[in-house]
Amino acid sequence: MDYGTLEDRLFRKNNSPPMSWRLRFHLAAEIATALLFLHQAKPEPIVHRDLKPANILLDRSFITKIADIGLARLVPQSVVDSVTQYYMTSAAGTFCYIDPEYQQTGILSPKSDVYSLGVVLLQIITARPAMGLSHHVKRAIAKEKFEDILDPVVLDWPVEKALEFAKLALGCCELRKKDRPNLATVVLPELNRLREFGRTSNNAV
Repeated sequence: MDYGTLEDRLFRKNNSPPMSWRLRFHLAAEIATALLFLHQAKPEPIVHRDLKPANILLDRSFITKIADIGLARLVPQSVVDSVTQYYMTSAAGTFCYIDPEYQQTGILSPKSDVYSLGVVLLQIITARPAMGLSHHVKRAIAKEKFEDILDPVVLDWPVEKALEFAKLALGCCELRKKDRPNLATVVLPELNRLREFGRTSNNAV
């Protein structure tokens, strides 16, 4: 893809120009939309199991494509209708992005991808490694130093909106599935609202 992966752009591979906060909010909503498409697949929902910036491709128009679904699993509709989870004999995915509950119990559900999405969202605004990132962001918020953890290459962060974005991402990173927000009814609408804020903001691009 023309712009490589989200990981390449966040960590500015080959000294690529920094992405604006508007573009980051836009990409976040696109990624969530693509993930929801997988989860709403018929006849069986698809759980990606390895969502991370290296698996998110960007074309010349910065349209996102979720790649590397080799670890994806179809969740039987009968399971989705009943408990929306599916027992797997061994956890798969990339460390730091894997749902801790899935890792511990082997129980897979669409909420497993929501955890991975939360980590990706935090990386989108901080451009920091995934390891321990939710803890670092929580601590920065608690110490009222949230602005310090935002990617410094962006000089015009709308800090209040970025904080809303971060709190949504942290909700996705809750350790227990039942505490994570619903992708369709909470996460995507909120990301779309933040994307729309970026579109209509009067700040200089």
